[in-house]
Amino acid sequence: MRLGAVARGQREALREVYDLTSAKLFGIILRILHDREEAEDVLQDVYVTVWNRADRYDPARASPVTWLATIARNRAIDRLRALGPRRAGASMEDAETLADEAPDALSRLEADDEARALRRCLETLDARTRGSIVAAFFGGVTYEDVAAREGVPLGTMKSTIRRGLIRLKGCLGS
Repeated sequence: MRLGAVARGQREALREVYDLTSAKLFGIILRILHDREEAEDVLQDVYVTVWNRADRYDPARASPVTWLATIARNRAIDRLRALGPRRAGASMEDAETLADEAPDALSRLEADDEARALRRCLETLDARTRGSIVAAFFGGVTYEDVAAREGVPLGTMKSTIRRGLIRLKGCLGS
């Protein structure tokens, strides 16, 4: 992927990055926001961020897709928080009866070799750590919500996820 060229201001490189990644990133964002228009706005924000911050990409820390997916996830969560109570259109009872037929972000990524490697490495983690990472990075759940679900302090959850990510990085050979 041509993030270095994007950092040098090459518009065609940004177009290439967009063409290669927009469907995956849109899937991640849509899974978090559940609103197509909001997801489209956030996707645009993601690529503006990529244009402005491509020079900060460090291939030693993450693959290009992982870096982009992290930006997309964070922007979507920021938008979700900004929307706040306005998102409460349906009641919780309605939510239980609505089936989401669309594959989740992790399922969409499984077609890639990177996703298969990630799945294999996730299986090496204990169930709690794996579930927390999947919820936070693929389900769009905030660390605070993951900590509440698990009944642990936020700092403990952040540490659990961080240690799990370090093990994943080692497993993936990054």
